[in-house]
Amino acid sequence: MNHYLGVDLGSTTSKAVVVDDAGTIEASSIVQMGAVSRAGMQHAVDEALADAGLRPGDLAGTVSTGYGRRLVPLAQRSFTEITCHARGTSAMVPGARLVIDIGGQDSKAITVDADGLVEDFAMNDRCASGTGRFYEVLARAIECDIGELGTLALRGGTDLEVSSMCATFAETEIVSLLAQGLAVEDIASSVHRAIAARTLALVAQVGKRAPVVLTGGVARNPAARHFLSVALDHEVVVPEHPQITGAYGAALLASTHASGPAAAEGDADRPSQVSHTEPGHSCAECDGRPSAIVELGPAIGLRSL
Repeated sequence: MNHYLGVDLGSTTSKAVVVDDAGTIEASSIVQMGAVSRAGMQHAVDEALADAGLRPGDLAGTVSTGYGRRLVPLAQRSFTEITCHARGTSAMVPGARLVIDIGGQDSKAITVDADGLVEDFAMNDRCASGTGRFYEVLARAIECDIGELGTLALRGGTDLEVSSMCATFAETEIVSLLAQGLAVEDIASSVHRAIAARTLALVAQVGKRAPVVLTGGVARNPAARHFLSVALDHEVVVPEHPQITGAYGAALLASTHASGPAAAEGDADRPSQVSHTEPGHSCAECDGRPSAIVELGPAIGLRSL
């Protein structure tokens, strides 16, 4: 039996997944060690290989993805996050049509077809609004553990206006709301509602589809899931392991491409001239840039969801 490795070196975490010929996950690892950390990447790879009882020489193929995809020495190929998240999510949740991935520093909306191939995508990677970073700002401002933030937000019952969705200025505004004596539960829930509304604007760029799958570290936040579901007016599915979908997709791509000639450095990421709407196009040759830049703007008014 052959074994394949997928590595997702993201902005805040490194993920590694080992699969067999059937695409079954043999081992996985998630390591948080700073921004695009080579040490974190190596730690994640070593841990996943050790859990699978393998050495690097036992691998039949390795694919990398994420911000630091060109920094993975074992990788024979690299593919964009869009392709890998679509592939991994479709394998985890068969039938998925809309993938919303919210990571530490960016958020993505990806529509996929019946074969799990990318139809369209939009990305917000220029602003921390609606990303894991924004939730960290909120947790710090209200002095709440990030792991307890979602439970706290679900207890809020009053909609408050949060005029700034910029992570740089939001903390100041949250502190101002606290100074007015407003309940932390209401502040937390109001910010979650605002983030859900921003995510809905991102989804509008590609079109709302169902089933909807939420991935990334934020998917572990129950309030993020709830308010996004309300904003979309549709159930949001969260896979069992929402943080490793990109690495899983990369591992599956390693299996698919193992028998072909190795790509030259950077070939798999060379911008393609093919249209995003061309049948069968999976964005494997795209450079990962947004098909349309999403301008989120400086402020948003809250409505009752």
